[in-house]
Amino acid sequence: MLSIQSSQPQKVTPNLLPLRISHNGPIHSASRFFTPSTDPSSPSNNTQHAHFRGRHLHGTPVALPEGYTGAVLHLTGRQLPPTRRQPQEQRHGDESGGEDAEEEDMDVQLGVADQVGEFDELVVWGHGAPVEESRDAYVRGLEEWVGFAESMHCDEDEQETQEKKT
Repeated sequence: MLSIQSSQPQKVTPNLLPLRISHNGPIHSASRFFTPSTDPSSPSNNTQHAHFRGRHLHGTPVALPEGYTGAVLHLTGRQLPPTRRQPQEQRHGDESGGEDAEEEDMDVQLGVADQVGEFDELVVWGHGAPVEESRDAYVRGLEEWVGFAESMHCDEDEQETQEKKT
């Protein structure tokens, strides 16, 4: 688990590129390597264009669902002192006496991460043509993850209501 410490995160737009860059440190002049632009003559003026190492890339902005905010985190390597947690059944008041209820308190390690940025959209880049949102694995994965997270964190009453809607 992570304890996220937020100072003053700046607004950023992550870019998901269809390539691998074998470098994971700072660069001094990012604009020299990657300068996205929009085509003013395009009917849908939200597609971005860039060239990277001679390849034409098309960027499609993908907004996060309403109520969600993305976070860019920097893992610090620090740990908070361990805390004691009760087993899940005891936290929710389940007194069924099953095997899990007999477990001892569990130690929880909390790592510390600093929030350095936040975003409400990201740009998914495709080779030679814009990505098809219905077929792109990353866009579909984002949508499926949000649906999965919502189903995990909703109450039973909310879940029944959502199931009736579908």
